[in-house]
Amino acid sequence: MTLNEIRSRYLAFFKERGHAAIPSSSLLPENDPTTLFTGSGMQPLLPYLLGKDHPEGTRLVDSQKCFRAMDIEEVGDNRHTTFFEMLGNWSLGDYFKTEQLPWVFDFLTDPERGVGLDPSRLYVTAFLGDEKNDIPRDTESAALWRALFAKAGIEAKEAAMGSEADGGERGMKEGERIFYYDASKNWWSRSGTPERMPAGEPGGPDSEMFYDFGVPHDEKFGRHCHPNCDCGRFIEIGNSVFMQYVKREDGTFDLLPKKNVDFGGGLERIAAASQNDADIFATDVFEALKNAIAERTGKAYEDPAYQTSFRIVLDHLRAALFLIGDNVRPSKKDAGYMLRHIIRRAVFHLDRLGLEKKALAELVHILVERYEGSYPELRERRAAIVETLEAEEADFRKTLRNGLKQFEELARLTRGISGYDAFVLSSTYGFPLELMQELAAERGMTIDLDGYAAEMKKHQELSRAGGEQKFRGGLADTAEKTVRLHTAHHLLLKALQLVLGPEVHQRGSNITQERLRIDFAHNAKLTDGEKREIERIVNEKIAEDLPVIRSEMTRDEAERLGAEHEFGQKYPERVSVYSVGPAEATEQSPRYESAYSIEFCGGPHVAHTGELAAGGKRFKIQKEEAVAQGIRRIKAVLE
Repeated sequence: MTLNEIRSRYLAFFKERGHAAIPSSSLLPENDPTTLFTGSGMQPLLPYLLGKDHPEGTRLVDSQKCFRAMDIEEVGDNRHTTFFEMLGNWSLGDYFKTEQLPWVFDFLTDPERGVGLDPSRLYVTAFLGDEKNDIPRDTESAALWRALFAKAGIEAKEAAMGSEADGGERGMKEGERIFYYDASKNWWSRSGTPERMPAGEPGGPDSEMFYDFGVPHDEKFGRHCHPNCDCGRFIEIGNSVFMQYVKREDGTFDLLPKKNVDFGGGLERIAAASQNDADIFATDVFEALKNAIAERTGKAYEDPAYQTSFRIVLDHLRAALFLIGDNVRPSKKDAGYMLRHIIRRAVFHLDRLGLEKKALAELVHILVERYEGSYPELRERRAAIVETLEAEEADFRKTLRNGLKQFEELARLTRGISGYDAFVLSSTYGFPLELMQELAAERGMTIDLDGYAAEMKKHQELSRAGGEQKFRGGLADTAEKTVRLHTAHHLLLKALQLVLGPEVHQRGSNITQERLRIDFAHNAKLTDGEKREIERIVNEKIAEDLPVIRSEMTRDEAERLGAEHEFGQKYPERVSVYSVGPAEATEQSPRYESAYSIEFCGGPHVAHTGELAAGGKRFKIQKEEAVAQGIRRIKAVLE
């Protein structure tokens, strides 16, 4: 089945079961300083999983765009990608295990309404239990799976694998299909395993689904194979998280009064399973692009000498397409740095395949045609995407020449390149490690790859804003200081439009307790006079102590009212809107037509702008700078 068919069937399947379909969020999380990218389906929905009411109700379904920078070095094998789509369905205090697991099983195995996978190829896992924290084994999920397999004519025996390492030692026994693993594999909370969870933190067991591709076991991944083995025989295609516990102050666990379900299924992996081919890049979405590269280069995807380069180009070009489509632009830091990195890596591997000069811009049209039915914004922004790719490819070729000069200088001075020097060549000059290795081999030189990996790891920990580790801490905090700066952010955006013109729109934001940051579309550096006028307007609105009012309405109604919203962001049919002022407004009659500002926003905010002046504080712009072509950034504080 094609990706589009599976996505469409999935959304229809759960809409028939009372779920509201919600659009994919941007790859750039809004007001979340803990991570650069949206890396999972549940990430944009965490506020609702933690108790906030969702405007679309208690049953939701979506296909969420995701980008995981930490997987970039793995791209080149048959299953790792940086960009992917995560199918998700959610119960916010509604249904639980007895509905969720049969629905997922039916969708995966039903050939008429679902994917039609052979149930004999499916294996599942459940939570082993945690005696130390008195959390029982998830026998309920195991019993449901056993009954579902039995209905399909399959006897499903249970096995307690313990940790993943234990599984590798024990292996699988005949007839075993339901495997118990400990909290390191089958428990979810934002903080990790139960002992790491703070008081008041919710969490719960999860149940994963694996597809058996039947490839021979590779013993370098352990003596024996089992579902969580990384040898490639089994690939996880879905995971149901059952958020049912909360940690007490005394360290023990209690049941949550309102339990949630969070399912995530890898769209590309399910498509690969539907074809019984473990190669993600054999799915339909890559077919036309793969053929185009082969026709233009004379190289075959199946040739082991070129397959890694093919896969890196296929993945990185798709990821770049969606990142640029969500208004990321190449730059020297944060999300822009990662975009620049994958574009340059793609250019290098296209060169290895023998396709040079403007190749990315020519090839991206093929991917747009594959995805524009589900993501029409890609068609609308095609010109900007092509322009960005062309400009970055040209810049990289200039940088590559400079990097080559630096490499030749190192080669003149030493027979071995240190890990630090290799990292500088890569990060500062954009010189790919693969090219360094080729040139070093030609000259009989060595490269300290372990040292390079250590330097890269340090850099990734910093450049991802803490990435996955920090994301476990949850949402951007809702401390009083952060909430005040969030409201100041709204005042600032309107002031920018009043001073610079109505064409100014937000392109990103990041708000912490210390400062706010806004990225906005503007082509010129702000003058000192413009900055002073912006500060004056914001402080004036703070002094007026205007009410900040939240309302819910349809998306169309909010757009008719002129509510500001982030360019490129998709919104559900019903949205949350915050208006600031006028002074006589009430919650029942917000008088949007005379409000100072009105924006699509999920909150939270202060009740009145005067709260921003607590302690005699005033709004002040700390820094204004360019971060990408046509994009400026302001950092500001209340001090």
